[in-house]
Amino acid sequence: MIFRQLIEPLSRTYTYLLGCEETKQAVLIDPVLPAWERDLEVLQGLGLVLAYTVETHIHADHITAAQRLRRETGCRIAVPALDGLGCADVHIEDRRPLTVGAIVLEPRHTPGHTPAHMAYVVDERVFTGDSLLIDGCGRTDFQGGSARALYESVHERLFSLPDECLVYPGHDYQDRHVSSIAQERRRNPRLGGGRTLEEFLAIMGELRLPPPRFIDYAVPGNRACGECLPDMPNSLQQYCDEMKASRQG
Repeated sequence: MIFRQLIEPLSRTYTYLLGCEETKQAVLIDPVLPAWERDLEVLQGLGLVLAYTVETHIHADHITAAQRLRRETGCRIAVPALDGLGCADVHIEDRRPLTVGAIVLEPRHTPGHTPAHMAYVVDERVFTGDSLLIDGCGRTDFQGGSARALYESVHERLFSLPDECLVYPGHDYQDRHVSSIAQERRRNPRLGGGRTLEEFLAIMGELRLPPPRFIDYAVPGNRACGECLPDMPNSLQQYCDEMKASRQG
């Protein structure tokens, strides 16, 4: 499998490119709108054709590039079925694999950050979105989040994976790229090391984080599979502007 980890620097979002060496078809997990040109350049450089964009959840900190990439390439948009997005082509359900050439994505419903959140297991890797981060996890205080559900999702659906399974998160803010199930199960300060549900609920209840500055535009934009709202203030236009140079994280 051809694999690339790409990063959009404004939202610190990781986009993952998975390519089938036999069919030359590819998948992009969580593409970000300002970086769509970069993604196409990377695909072209590898001789790949984009078959699907795949979302882990409805994001609150950036707008997906799914619509733009579909217009440019004819790819299909795949989203968690529970989000009920009419703009998508494929509605992903728990444990029903998405196959692209020799690549098989196994969806695992991991609610808590959002109710419909999906992680994707591909061979020895798991793409965890915002459910499980390196030494952390996504917040649970908006968009129907639930700390209890997140704790159960991580322990039952992710920590049950083999120790050596590599964890590729949706974000990292300290320039880290990958972890493992064994590492997160052992030392994640919120969810690992034998933390109880009660301890986790207390940790999440005390965060008191400010709302994402882009949430009022990102959520409706992502419910439309990647549309920037016309009334977006100039101070937030950078979330939708196209990149002028190609960058690969």
